[in-house]
Amino acid sequence: MRKVIASIFISVDGVFEDPSWSMPFWNEEAEKFAGEQLLAADALLLGRVTYEGMAPAWTARAEGADAGTERMNAMPKYVATRTLDTPEWNATFLAGDLAAEVAELKREDGGDLLVYGSGQLVNTLLAHGLIDELRLWTLPVVQGKGRKLFGEDSPVTTLRPIGSTTFSSGAQVHAYAPAL
Repeated sequence: MRKVIASIFISVDGVFEDPSWSMPFWNEEAEKFAGEQLLAADALLLGRVTYEGMAPAWTARAEGADAGTERMNAMPKYVATRTLDTPEWNATFLAGDLAAEVAELKREDGGDLLVYGSGQLVNTLLAHGLIDELRLWTLPVVQGKGRKLFGEDSPVTTLRPIGSTTFSSGAQVHAYAPAL
């Protein structure tokens, strides 16, 4: 059985939109952590907006790519969308009952299904009890404005902390699992 792992860069004030502000906190430790996380996954599970941003960025890096880029480009992607109709970047579109389709993916054998960004998808998966671990890459910056990961329409979800990793850059990854 696979696990759904959501891994999201977030500011101290909860903003996750366009995390270009995260780069000053990226270092060798964070790269190693992210690489291990990617190696544990067999596929990505993405929302449409994240997919549309990531696909051209990663495919542009393909020439002369490092192992992480090669893995990212080669692995299957499952994309929650009702508006796109031509999958690219090794993607399969999930356009039906999202909760049922993700539950079916979880029942398959294999490694983790890794979610990057994808706030609406994360909130939907939380509402249906489909996230096994939430990794919040909390960066020591206050954005002041921008789209927040959790808003007024987010499902009430009780989580339990299962670990923390602190990098020398000041970034921290706080891991949570659903409280049972």
